[in-house]
Amino acid sequence: MNNCCMPANAGTGDTDPYTDPGSEQHPPGRSTAARKALSYKHIPAGTVRMGDAFDEGYADDGETPVHDVSISGFRLSATTVTNRQFATFVKNTGYISTAEQYGVSAVFHLAFDGNPKDVLHRVADAPWWLAVEGADWKHPNGPTTSISALQNHPVVHVSWNDARAYCDWAGARLPTEAEWEYAARGGLESQRYAWGNELTPRGQWRCNIWQGEFPTRNTVEDGHSTTAPAKSYRPNGYGLLQMAGNVWEWCNDFFASDYYEHSRFDDPQGPDVGTRRVMRGGSYLCHHSYCNRYRVAARSSNTPDSTMGNGGFRVACDVPGTYAR
Repeated sequence: MNNCCMPANAGTGDTDPYTDPGSEQHPPGRSTAARKALSYKHIPAGTVRMGDAFDEGYADDGETPVHDVSISGFRLSATTVTNRQFATFVKNTGYISTAEQYGVSAVFHLAFDGNPKDVLHRVADAPWWLAVEGADWKHPNGPTTSISALQNHPVVHVSWNDARAYCDWAGARLPTEAEWEYAARGGLESQRYAWGNELTPRGQWRCNIWQGEFPTRNTVEDGHSTTAPAKSYRPNGYGLLQMAGNVWEWCNDFFASDYYEHSRFDDPQGPDVGTRRVMRGGSYLCHHSYCNRYRVAARSSNTPDSTMGNGGFRVACDVPGTYAR
């Protein structure tokens, strides 16, 4: 698995999974106010051809075979969860995120702002990632930085365990991988991106990804060197914003590179067991030269305790009125 775009366990340099101390926290009961604060889009039931129809994926990611799946109707948040929304969750629950408990998280080298002494080490095999002491969701680029001007940006430095804790509080859940791809396609069949087959139709950027030479020079043609506000760019056919680029999004499923070979047809839920969780959508660091994962079929994964400056999530719920499968 190529983790150049999102390192695992930046605090230890270890890619083996281990228990996230935050996973033992138990936020208070579900919040009606939190549900109302989230803007959901109804995703109608239907079928979709899931997977890489262009043979452009990475072999280890397991984007093939292309296969049909049937998805029940559900609701998905129009955007990723923002800093403002996550702050409300923390204020109401006292939740302490994984990065805060470990005291370290992964920051992209050009985004880092702080004292060089805060850098514990560079991440093995991806030296553009720095393990930064004091980096977390409130301090995304280093311990002296803040989110005061980033309230409407996606929350980052959140682990899968953090995302699940937020869902438990908000009366929601993480989408399955199949739901995510079905929703990201927005009603388009076998297209490369969430808006069609062309990356920049009429010369317009439709997602926040890297331009220039990775990892040393970002020309910022799309206007964003790191995260963009969650309500940027045009929505897809289902009214969902930024299903490509900006931040990686956690899904509920365990990851297995061979899962598509035996995926069930109706509402696939992913493997029964595993050590990594699926991530979808790519991020502001994706570039065709090394991480062409802003395609709608692209898959990746990470350990559920991993946190990084380009990882976030959006939430789903069932129709009608139930919030867990």
